[in-house]
Amino acid sequence: MPTPISVDAAVERALALTRGAAGRVVLGITGSPGSGKSTLARRVVAAVTAELGPAVAVQVPMDGFHLANGSLEALGRRGRKGAIDTFDAEGYVALVRRLAAASEPVTWAPDFDRRVDEPVAGSIAVPRRTRLVVTEGNYLLDATDPWDALPGLLAESWFCRAAPDVRVDRLVGRHMRHGRDFAAARAWAVDVDGSNADRVEPTADRATVVVLT
Repeated sequence: MPTPISVDAAVERALALTRGAAGRVVLGITGSPGSGKSTLARRVVAAVTAELGPAVAVQVPMDGFHLANGSLEALGRRGRKGAIDTFDAEGYVALVRRLAAASEPVTWAPDFDRRVDEPVAGSIAVPRRTRLVVTEGNYLLDATDPWDALPGLLAESWFCRAAPDVRVDRLVGRHMRHGRDFAAARAWAVDVDGSNADRVEPTADRATVVVLT
């Protein structure tokens, strides 16, 4: 099992990675739903920005590669949104490869708008001068094709770990903020998110470090 570290130690690690980088560094943050991936990614980007200036660090979420709701309806997978087969995996891996190469004046990445529950293309600009790209999502260390190409593109991979009850509470709150009542929010957190967590948790062994969130 990789060494567990605190959030504060993780932020310092990201700063050291960025300071010492000769070129661009792509940092991957993974973990189960509700484990704090996005929160940690935002904290890392804020810390690097505060020390080294704007556009030095950019967050690029895997969630921008959710399939559109209409596509999920057509596939009969809307009710399992967030499962590994509900993402454009090839598109995401291709973007991470472009980000790692840092050969374009600006690389445009999609984001995910939780207000409308849809990905939004061309939302995040990553200029060539960006030294740290923080990308986060559930399946960065999955061993199946094409996900298994990601570790070779990442300078480091961090696995966020939180207690299961903490993760569920976070997820219930998130789902309620976006329109579900308590019963529906908890059902989704336990059933859909829980099923995804069962797939993600074993991948922690492949991470560089585990971040306790």
